Amino acid sequence: MEPSDQIEKRAAKWLAERDSGDWTPNDQAALDQWLGESSANTVAYIRLEAAWKRADRLQALGAGFPRTKVPTPEEFNLSPFFDDREGGGPRPREARDLGSVRRYRTAFAGLAASLLLVFALSTAWHFWPSGPDYKTPIGGTASVPMADGSKVTLNTDSAIRVAVTERERQVQLDHGEAFFEVAKDPKRPFVVSVGKKRVIAVGTKFSVRRIDSDIRIVVTEGTVRVESTSTPLHLKEVDAAGSALPGNDTGSATTEFPLAAGSIARATEDDLLVQNATIPQAEESLSWRTGYLIFRETTLADAVAEFNRYNLRKLVIDDPSVASIRLSGKFRTADFEAFVRLLEGGFPIHAQHAQEQIILTSSTTM
Repeated sequence: MEPSDQIEKRAAKWLAERDSGDWTPNDQAALDQWLGESSANTVAYIRLEAAWKRADRLQALGAGFPRTKVPTPEEFNLSPFFDDREGGGPRPREARDLGSVRRYRTAFAGLAASLLLVFALSTAWHFWPSGPDYKTPIGGTASVPMADGSKVTLNTDSAIRVAVTERERQVQLDHGEAFFEVAKDPKRPFVVSVGKKRVIAVGTKFSVRRIDSDIRIVVTEGTVRVESTSTPLHLKEVDAAGSALPGNDTGSATTEFPLAAGSIARATEDDLLVQNATIPQAEESLSWRTGYLIFRETTLADAVAEFNRYNLRKLVIDDPSVASIRLSGKFRTADFEAFVRLLEGGFPIHAQHAQEQIILTSSTTM
């Protein structure tokens, strides 16, 4: 499958050619063939077309771009006339910036509180090694500097407890997900504790996500060590879908495993399932840090579960026939309504809007 940025460029080219006025039936047939090649193509095209139609003045929206080039959704946001309100028209950059501030004020408020705690910690951690707590609300993220020079980025609905001492840097992940950029200090290991598991590093970049009693670890730089403080773990290599590769389980178990950069692992009660991915693949799995979710042939059930982590209004699949639909694409974490519009536009799905949830069913059975 093509990278998501290449797919969006192809979609933009198709849209520009269709809007040029020289569109022929052969061109339409070629477009239909390209859309049918993958769900990622369909999602990218519909997403870009929807953003294009939402502007009242296309010339203002595309200011600075050649007539035959359609800006990507990210480039739309650079336009001083872009308005991301439903049904909104052009508005000044200042108004757009204020809208962005309002959308993220919860996250910024949490960050400001965290920074105040860090300031107190920087002067008193020698005397108070228990350290502070940090939390984010649903839909919020926060970047938190630690007293040792490390940095933690908290994802939606996450909570950690920090304790920096002269011998060890400790982080307890109570729930949620965090990405760690660890300052190098060989004399003080950096330890992330989750239940009966510990992830240990000296200087590296990695994420840990708590999924009930299991944890998910993604390493983007350096090496970390996974330790089980209870039962030994069996190491199993898996593919991108999580299916075990044949002949990789030796039957032996141990309490310590190293994970190199590019590793995407899940530690359960008895197993450590490791996908040996590339570093770009590992980075893509952490796209939430830039405000996006990227799906590659992901089932609708899994995609909905991810969106529900970031939004108070929940998506509910009320028809098993649509749960297994696979889709690919790049979506903003907070813009679940645009995601629903794309589902209705590109798949046989009907969305029923209720007060606290959106119910998804098959449109072919209606």
